[in-house]
Amino acid sequence: MDKKDYPTTDEEIIRYESHNNDVEDPRYQKFVSPLVNKILANFSQDHKGLDFGAGTGPVITKMLTDEGYDIITYDPYFDNDKTVFDQRFDYIVSCEVIEHFHEPYTEFERLRKMLKPGGALFLKTDVYTEDRDFHAWYYKSDETHVFFYHPYTFKWIKNEFSFNSLEIDGRHISLSA
Repeated sequence: MDKKDYPTTDEEIIRYESHNNDVEDPRYQKFVSPLVNKILANFSQDHKGLDFGAGTGPVITKMLTDEGYDIITYDPYFDNDKTVFDQRFDYIVSCEVIEHFHEPYTEFERLRKMLKPGGALFLKTDVYTEDRDFHAWYYKSDETHVFFYHPYTFKWIKNEFSFNSLEIDGRHISLSA
């Protein structure tokens, strides 16, 4: 999206507050469970995690803390504790967030720097491919979605920020440090 068309901060907050992000909602838990399961399979309770862009209902954090995991949240509007940027994490999870990045290069650079060696970045977004009809694609209709990702974009991110590996599994993307 052209930067002149980006929503204002107030418009974004109104949109995000309209989401029904009840951490107890089984449908919401099912929606994020592939990311939670990746963390459970690859990291232990001794590892430190960050739920980046956790929003108004940090369901991933809730599900992992229920399992005894050490994870904290960050959100630029709802939990804007910038001290997280000075910390290092074994894993960072970001569900339905990266399409909202106004400065994707800066954000991915920040996320990569916050990962410990051997850490992983787990993402969820709808990935654009040429077989989609862009004009009919529901994902582009959310006015807060300002940046879209293609598999080639993730390959570029992997190389540009020196990630060791990339896995794209539908809407689930993993980058290992």
